[in-house]
Amino acid sequence: MEFNIETISAVALGIGLSASAGFRVFIPLLVAGIASHLGILSLGESFEWMGSIPALICFGVAAVLEVLAYYIPFVDNLIDSIATPLSVGAGTLLMTSVFPAENEWMKWILGFIVGGGAAATIQSGSAITRLLSTKFTGGIGNPVVSTTEGVAATGFSVLALIVPILVAIIVVIFIITILRAVYRKLLRRKKQQSQ
Repeated sequence: MEFNIETISAVALGIGLSASAGFRVFIPLLVAGIASHLGILSLGESFEWMGSIPALICFGVAAVLEVLAYYIPFVDNLIDSIATPLSVGAGTLLMTSVFPAENEWMKWILGFIVGGGAAATIQSGSAITRLLSTKFTGGIGNPVVSTTEGVAATGFSVLALIVPILVAIIVVIFIITILRAVYRKLLRRKKQQSQ
């Protein structure tokens, strides 16, 4: 497999869609499915089912239910606990579906590491943000967080189709920022425990 501009764009597209699954699990799947159905996005041969009408209906219903559930105080925090493994699965699926490799094992391994990893990192950042919002606002600020996440999931998914490399760069910067914040928090906690 040679790395040309198409391969780089496909990886960037996969990163953008996968990271979007960290904000909302089903919105990026719906966007990718619609794009595939309309012929805008070319998915791998074994992933063409994602653009089928039954898949679009399932993704659409799941996306609406997911978005609505995040507006129910304290239920949103509960959903975060199941959203993490689901976002990893969705991120893996999205990355694998657009990655142009002949070797299926390589596609799935890269999909899991890059796509699942991007989704998990973004989802962790979202969960932390929601917990902080619950702690400091008693849950009153959570609808603002939920709206921001829904907009981010939709916006990043659509933009990943249009300008995948730019979205991937933004996502990588975002992921680095989240990881640095978590690392600093862990260091502070370690220092407090040692004192």
